[in-house]
Amino acid sequence: MIHEVDDVLRSLIRAEALEGSPIAVVFDAPTREWAARVNAPMVNLYLYDIREDMRRRERGLHNEYDERGAIVARRRPPRYFKLSYLITAWTKRPEDEHRLLSSLLGCLLEYEALPQAHLTGALEEIGASVPMSIALPPPEDRSFADVWSALGGELKPSLDLVVSVPVTSSPRYTAGPPVGDEGLLARFGDVPPPPEPPRQTMPGRVGLSVYGGHPGRPAPTGAGAPDEPGGAGTDAPGGRARRHGLSLRITENRGAPEGRSEDRTP
Repeated sequence: MIHEVDDVLRSLIRAEALEGSPIAVVFDAPTREWAARVNAPMVNLYLYDIREDMRRRERGLHNEYDERGAIVARRRPPRYFKLSYLITAWTKRPEDEHRLLSSLLGCLLEYEALPQAHLTGALEEIGASVPMSIALPPPEDRSFADVWSALGGELKPSLDLVVSVPVTSSPRYTAGPPVGDEGLLARFGDVPPPPEPPRQTMPGRVGLSVYGGHPGRPAPTGAGAPDEPGGAGTDAPGGRARRHGLSLRITENRGAPEGRSEDRTP
């Protein structure tokens, strides 16, 4: 990706800034030893810094579609990296260097991004804009004087060019097959409730004996219905009352002293 940006800058400067002049465009480090070997006019674009452009970072995933419009894969969005170039002009006379810098500044100020006509390779395939800026103040964490000191050369007038290039190298996540409409049933309006399942009698509910009774024993002779006098439900004095198969003994007071009862069994 970086070498493709180099090719775009070289072709742009040659076509619009130098206008066919035989001045060379190189990407060397302008050290003291290199400057001593320069014997012809040239423009040098030294790449001195590479860092991510955090203002352009995106979240989420981007979809990839096939010819039918279905999603086949997902990728992370491209991440932008700032390529910082130190542009200098090298001639025998300072006036010629200033003239070259003026032509370079006027050419690069016309664009806020690399021209689409000069993009090639992966930059053209991405189809995204490649922003660039020229001659902005340097960040607080570095200065151009520090760059020249690190190179060991003499300070020269220069232009700072920053290109934010997108990098799409990221994992590719294959998407599952699209969901079809086979087997789906749509209803509109009032839908009747589903029928209730048939109720079944709990096993052992019918024919259970009463607690304390004797299942299977026949009723005594002369026992009437619960509602008849002297029947199973009679509570009259002088008789036996039967409730739920239980025999009860009734007592009554006949001439017995007060506070005492006589037990009489009919």
